[in-house]
Amino acid sequence: MKITNMRLESYRWPKQAPQSNGKHTYTHEGRNFVFIDTDEGITGVGQIGGTHTADSINKAIFDYYKESVIGKDPFNNEQIWDELWEPKISGRRGMTTRVISGIDIGLWDIKGKASNQPVYKLLGGYTDRVPVYIAGGYYEEGKGLKELQEEMVAAVNIGANAVKMKIGAVSINDDIERIKAVREAIGPNIKLLVDANCAYKFYEAIEIAKKMEAYDVYWFEEPIAPDDYKGHELISQSTSVPIATGENEYTKYGFRDLIESRAAAILQPDALIMGGPTEFMKVSAQAQAHDLPIAPHGRQEVHIHLLCAIPNGLILEYYSAETDPVFDKVYEYNLKVDNGFVSPPDLPGFGMEPNLDFLKQYRVS
Repeated sequence: MKITNMRLESYRWPKQAPQSNGKHTYTHEGRNFVFIDTDEGITGVGQIGGTHTADSINKAIFDYYKESVIGKDPFNNEQIWDELWEPKISGRRGMTTRVISGIDIGLWDIKGKASNQPVYKLLGGYTDRVPVYIAGGYYEEGKGLKELQEEMVAAVNIGANAVKMKIGAVSINDDIERIKAVREAIGPNIKLLVDANCAYKFYEAIEIAKKMEAYDVYWFEEPIAPDDYKGHELISQSTSVPIATGENEYTKYGFRDLIESRAAAILQPDALIMGGPTEFMKVSAQAQAHDLPIAPHGRQEVHIHLLCAIPNGLILEYYSAETDPVFDKVYEYNLKVDNGFVSPPDLPGFGMEPNLDFLKQYRVS
């Protein structure tokens, strides 16, 4: 089998209302799909992480990778990854590694389709169900404590035993009131996760971490800038709330340094950013050797397979209509929350073919 072509298509649609986390405001949702065609009629579908559109993804980089990939055997994912990730030219971090990630996801989709197996079985097949949390709790105009409570309860009502909310955009004491309100609404038996999206300085993060301990917070995600390993270590040493981070880390080398720093209790690689499934599995093995759990950041349709393939998978992030108004129409198949768990589709590859007839109205490039 040979790769004959590679295409990049972007789709973008408006959120119901602008949503903010600790540092950023988002008005749209979308997908950046990489389609990899082969001479046997199989097309692999990958995704590039982030909210960029194809026009803002450096076309020269994509074309450079395309030239390198065409003619290759898609089963040789290690060889292709190694050739694309050449730090003197491209790769290492940033947009180029995100593009490599999208290509690598597409290659694994081809491998699954060609072998008529779901990707999680090709990668190891450790389990066929994993715990899930519903991500949300963004800041929105007009959303007060009552509305935040209603959102979190609605997430529990769809079958989740864990929910996540944003912090970092208001004062520490105001956010503590938000955390308190959510805990009161969901009760003592639902896991409550908080995510600052790097909004704090380390000493601010220590302050809010100590104050949130009273509300049985399951983890404190991305309290500070991702490269401040020492700051993460200081926060970890000052609180009983576990620190989770890694969604903005790249490749096995970045995670090697993060792991060696012992700056986090929970690692959150994002396969759409950090190097794709090929690199994700190496990071998972590194983490396993240090008895660290993996809780991937981002797209549930990709990470359900990766999490089900490893023995140190912790929990899956899941986005619903609260954050993505058309999430249940993007793909031909949708993951369902069932009593706190999600299972991967028993379909070849990732089993998540884009619904292009629906998406065409949102295509931007």
